[in-house]
Amino acid sequence: MKVNILLGLQWGDEGKGKVVDYLAPQYNVVARFQGGPNAGHTLEFDGIKHVLHQIPSGIFRENIQNIIGNGVVLDPVILKKEIEDLAQYKLDVRKNLYISNKAHLILPTHRLLDRAYEHSKGINKIGSTLKGIGPTYEDKIGRLGLRIGDICDKNFMTKYRTLVTKHTEKLDYLEFEYNLEKEEAPFLEAVEFLKSYKLLDSIYLLNDAMKANKTILAEGAQGTLLDVDFGSYPFVTSSSTSAAGACSGLGIAPNKIGEVFGIFKAYCTRVGSGPFPTELENEIGEKIRKMGNEFGATTGRPRRCGWLDLPALRYACIINGVTQLFMMKADVLNNFEQLNVCTSYQLDDGSETDQLPFDYLQNRPQPVYKTLPGWNMTLDQVGDFENMPEALHNYVAFIEEYLKIPINIVSVGPDRKQTIIRKRVAV
Repeated sequence: MKVNILLGLQWGDEGKGKVVDYLAPQYNVVARFQGGPNAGHTLEFDGIKHVLHQIPSGIFRENIQNIIGNGVVLDPVILKKEIEDLAQYKLDVRKNLYISNKAHLILPTHRLLDRAYEHSKGINKIGSTLKGIGPTYEDKIGRLGLRIGDICDKNFMTKYRTLVTKHTEKLDYLEFEYNLEKEEAPFLEAVEFLKSYKLLDSIYLLNDAMKANKTILAEGAQGTLLDVDFGSYPFVTSSSTSAAGACSGLGIAPNKIGEVFGIFKAYCTRVGSGPFPTELENEIGEKIRKMGNEFGATTGRPRRCGWLDLPALRYACIINGVTQLFMMKADVLNNFEQLNVCTSYQLDDGSETDQLPFDYLQNRPQPVYKTLPGWNMTLDQVGDFENMPEALHNYVAFIEEYLKIPINIVSVGPDRKQTIIRKRVAV
């Protein structure tokens, strides 16, 4: 059985958590393959909103194995709190959660370094979530990091103190004020807490599941346009958010990949700094923000909002080999008589292109729009795609024609029930 991948095609916050939760009954295994607590996957059902940061979004479904893969960087403090918050829902997290012993640990000093680095950049800051993600991946690549498996080593505290000393030397050099003792106590408590969970080499678990013909869904975090290699560098995250990241982040061979589900909003949003060609810094952008409740699930920061950017979306589809598209939050555009969709960019030299420029900031691409009629009505009472307004049908058809990929799901609200299946989702 091959592994299907679900990932975001924009700058994150596309609605991946909802779709994973919706599709989860069709899978035996859901596995996170990159990122860390900078992710915020929101699920809503039975009138309750849930936000998961590190635990895979299949955790609310019984009998699904949820795996935190080796490509993830894990904060024990945040994970402990997530698990404790789920206790009220009578979930057997200890039974269904598996953690790769190769996943790297986020230390308290990683979070401090993240703050120090961002502070030192001043107006050129990246817009980090300040969760310690970048410094942890930096140590991973520098071959200095500590992994989940290390917490079971009798010499763990020696290894920990050695790395912390390196970090505090950097903090002191940057003249950054901090209180390590305050940050360290809950970390060490959470490390002990984690030892009671299933810490194992998830590579064997996943590949044995494939041999047993179990269905597996790899869940990505953030979005393709934040990929460290392919995103709007340097305003990117520190991991591979594309389909290739599922291979390295879970130990899956490329020939074991099946369907690639690409998630996108019917418009665009972005949190933090960085280029955003279709951004609307006006009353329309504010209206989208308000209608879509566009505030970061992790940071609470207001998201920047803009029209749908099709060249960027096609770029993301190419990188990931997307086979099926899911369009989220169509209901946010309910109250517009007209909708703009970016179909190409005009560059500083007057030329036009449908390719993403190497350097957004230097080239300053201006969006070239196609204007489409809006449906200008609520979708609350429409239970199937056939009965959706004609303008929504045309909006979906226009996107499909541009991308040459079918849109099989259209989401019209945050609840599980507000998920419209347009075509059968191949699993």
